[in-house]
Amino acid sequence: MRASDSSPSTAAPARSWSQLVAGLPPASFGIVMATGIVSIAVQQLGLPVLARALLATNAVLYAGLWVLTVLRLLRHTARFVADLRHHGRSPGFFTIVAASGVLGSQCLLLGGPRTAAEALWWLTAGLWLVLTYGIFAILTTTPNKPRLDRGIGGAWLLAVVATQSVAVLGVLLAPGLTEGPRLAMHFLALALWLWGVMLYIWIMTLIFYRYTFFALAAKDLTPSYWINMGAMAISTLAGALLVQAAPQAPFLQSMHPFIEGFTLFCWASGTWWIPLLIVLEVWRYAIRHVPLRYDPMYWGVVFPLGMYAVCTRELTRALGLNVIDALPPLFGLAALLAWLLACADSLLRAWQWGVGRRARH
Repeated sequence: MRASDSSPSTAAPARSWSQLVAGLPPASFGIVMATGIVSIAVQQLGLPVLARALLATNAVLYAGLWVLTVLRLLRHTARFVADLRHHGRSPGFFTIVAASGVLGSQCLLLGGPRTAAEALWWLTAGLWLVLTYGIFAILTTTPNKPRLDRGIGGAWLLAVVATQSVAVLGVLLAPGLTEGPRLAMHFLALALWLWGVMLYIWIMTLIFYRYTFFALAAKDLTPSYWINMGAMAISTLAGALLVQAAPQAPFLQSMHPFIEGFTLFCWASGTWWIPLLIVLEVWRYAIRHVPLRYDPMYWGVVFPLGMYAVCTRELTRALGLNVIDALPPLFGLAALLAWLLACADSLLRAWQWGVGRRARH
């Protein structure tokens, strides 16, 4: 076979994969966040085999997405940097932080290696530091900025989720540390928890202002707005774990009433969003007839549902709120169903992409 005969068939697949890497959305690690929290939720539902299967799946997804992300950074640097400078896309990079923290929590809670969880905490903390101050510094110093209604969205709250993911994994790791490092970890987790809620109040003020004082088209109501609830859910989880960790740290004991009350505030704030988000979803799809198309941010719906299930269960344990015992299994099953639907849609899109590529060749 002559070289000229083989070049069209080999160049086209190379271009397809190159386009796939080049167009990788910054929020792609949302699938790892969603799979991780659903795994923890189904473990709480009494399905350990499924939970561990999801842990193994998540490890593969996490490694694969890192390969694609590094390839994109090396081969399509200009597009990568452009995403970092974009007010709408740059918050998606915080999914890398949150995914690392959720996977580390999975390892600890589902019997995975503690060394892996510790390594993931260091990675999560390092990524949080670099991306938090890097992204906000870039967006602050960028001369050309969009109007508020074009630049702000629910994805901005991924900065809160990333912050709280470091706190949650830190609290879970703390009992296995010696006294000095354990106290330091608890203090850092407490500070991160408070920083995260501070960020939520700042960003949510802008999002609520955008909701109520700017025209909101149905197409603008992306799935990322479910993070309005999810950011408070993971804040509730961090607070509930700090309440349970109070006997291990004297300064947590002295702040116990405050932490309990503020944790309940976080849970109530997240719960407030659920009915409104459901109403807006009905308006978007049933009334405005927006077509249901795959978007990586659909994992941003799965994650809040799963996180609400997990955080509510931990809240009931921390505060003895048996009156809301029915909520964790309900939202856990809802999260599992949403994960299955999102997976089915993802596989369908991947199959259509593969069929289309083969047809072109």
